[in-house]
Amino acid sequence: MNRRTTTLLTGLTGLTGLAALAGLVGVLAGTGPASYAAAEVPHRVHPSPSHFTHGRVDNRWFPLKPGDRYVYRGKEDGAHSRDVLIATYRTRVVDGVTCRVVFDRVWHNGRLVERTHDFYAQTRTGTVWYFGERTATLDRHGRVKSREGSFMSGVDGAQAGIFMTPHPHRGPSYRQEDYPGHAEDVYTVVRRDAHVVVPLMDTHHALLTRETTPLEPDVVDHKYYVRDIGTVREVTVTGGNESLELVALTHRPRR
Repeated sequence: MNRRTTTLLTGLTGLTGLAALAGLVGVLAGTGPASYAAAEVPHRVHPSPSHFTHGRVDNRWFPLKPGDRYVYRGKEDGAHSRDVLIATYRTRVVDGVTCRVVFDRVWHNGRLVERTHDFYAQTRTGTVWYFGERTATLDRHGRVKSREGSFMSGVDGAQAGIFMTPHPHRGPSYRQEDYPGHAEDVYTVVRRDAHVVVPLMDTHHALLTRETTPLEPDVVDHKYYVRDIGTVREVTVTGGNESLELVALTHRPRR
């Protein structure tokens, strides 16, 4: 984390006291708040549409093969959680770029509480960009109670963010979401040889990332990715008690 360490030390110039030092130590350990790194992460502009693959996403750390269905189970705030993510056969043009549409639904204790359409696109060199989401949280009757967090690149100042590079390595941080005040997730690679155990596998070759957002500065999430599969585990390590792990991966052919 040489580059990131330098950024954090530079940011300490205007800070004093033990609280600042404690915050720095936490960030370097991958469990501290987001207040240091987020402000230093550059805003990146996505390439022109000609640089993208027209909906194909085959980055080995985050492949989205149309028809693949991921099922995750875990807990959130004491509730049993189930998350089903489907890489659909649909595409949508967002900000001039053809994106793969991913349909994501979340249940708590058997009740559908959230549904989201996410939009991803990949450059010809393998970088996956996140172009936005249409999300809705639902009440106990299935009615939409909020669409907070929704954004589309190119609308109301929102920009696409980098979700995954082709050859991730420790050091730089990236804005996955770039809609100030609404969606501002930032991720940093912690290690490339992480150990992760989920019902489908036990491996010492996972990619571990640290995710934060200035909208919830005390919350830190860790995500584990496995090559040619994608996300296999998510866990809140600071500021919450949410966890999910991959329990099934199937493929549905196009009808």
